[in-house]
Amino acid sequence: MAGRSLSVHSSGCELANSPSARERAIYKRILLKISGEALMGADECGLDPAALKTIAGEVAEASHLGVEIGMVVGAGNIFRGLSASELGVDRVTGDQMGMLATVINALALQDVLEEAGLPTRVQTAVIINQVAEPFILRRAIRHMEKGRVVLFAGGTGNPFFTTDTAASLRARQIKADILLKGTKVDGIYSDDPLKNAKAQKFDRLTYLDVVDRQLKVIDATAVTFCMDCQIPIRVFNFRQPGNLQRILKGEEIGTLITS
Repeated sequence: MAGRSLSVHSSGCELANSPSARERAIYKRILLKISGEALMGADECGLDPAALKTIAGEVAEASHLGVEIGMVVGAGNIFRGLSASELGVDRVTGDQMGMLATVINALALQDVLEEAGLPTRVQTAVIINQVAEPFILRRAIRHMEKGRVVLFAGGTGNPFFTTDTAASLRARQIKADILLKGTKVDGIYSDDPLKNAKAQKFDRLTYLDVVDRQLKVIDATAVTFCMDCQIPIRVFNFRQPGNLQRILKGEEIGTLITS
């Protein structure tokens, strides 16, 4: 990658900013889930170029630590299947529209990630051969082993499942060490902290805590699936610059969900 320099050591040459020459990440492979809303910045809908570039920068920093990265992005900036009924659209059709919206977001992210110097592939559960690869697990893992970021679009390919659930499924399939969910708040609270100043922040929760308390920051189906597969989840503020990199280095940021 441009900007890398070689330094000579007694054991030979290595890249001066390679993971072996810098602080290493504590994870080998992660699944990063971000909402569609993160892509629209301060706008009410659509895609914001500044927000996209910020996301690309954060992911690039994570990749430079030597972490293999899979990503799932939502579609709330374009269309929500759950809102389809308000338009008189059947829920199944609405969810299919939402799946296609995730493909649009993934293609946008692919462009900005590659502008940031990261080779990227989009794989989708909804077959659109002209614009993206179909989801093929072995191919996805091979891409990540080669240092490519893989964007998993199209949800699970089925209606009635959220992109949170798609993220938990992909995390299990690629054998991710952790599922990281980037949000606009700094973890999980007892109530919406943007509406209730007295809401309590949790540093750690069990999977059952999240389900029993009906904490809405992450889909309950995704939580129970991760519980069955013993995949830890960390919810954190993705809008805070550097948070992703700090988590990968082992800092306790946001809320950790485990057994």
